[in-house]
Amino acid sequence: MKNFIVKTLANAGALAVAIWLLKDITLSGGSTAHKALTLILVALVFGVVNWLVKPVVKVLAFPLFILTLGLITLVVNALMLLLTSWLAGKFDLDFHVSGFWTAVLGGLIISIVSWALHVVLPDDE
Repeated sequence: MKNFIVKTLANAGALAVAIWLLKDITLSGGSTAHKALTLILVALVFGVVNWLVKPVVKVLAFPLFILTLGLITLVVNALMLLLTSWLAGKFDLDFHVSGFWTAVLGGLIISIVSWALHVVLPDDE
């Protein structure tokens, strides 16, 4: 359970950095508490998308991973971020990613920040 909470908080922090750095990734809403709750809920959606969908996409795109020497990972991360944005819209969460290239850059930022946070934050192991 602790590991799940740590990963969710790391995803929320990484999403917050991407929102702060990129003007086309938006988190709207009223109060700061509402934005924080929305950010945590979006981090949960993002975690579920990465847990369920990303492994399937990686298996199906394995030849492209070999062909591009792993650079297709940027596209896969962008698609996961766009899927999270779409699902957030379906759940009435005030989170939106505008455009594919914004999602590519956002996915790169989220990957780097969440990796750094996972190194710093405690883990169950």
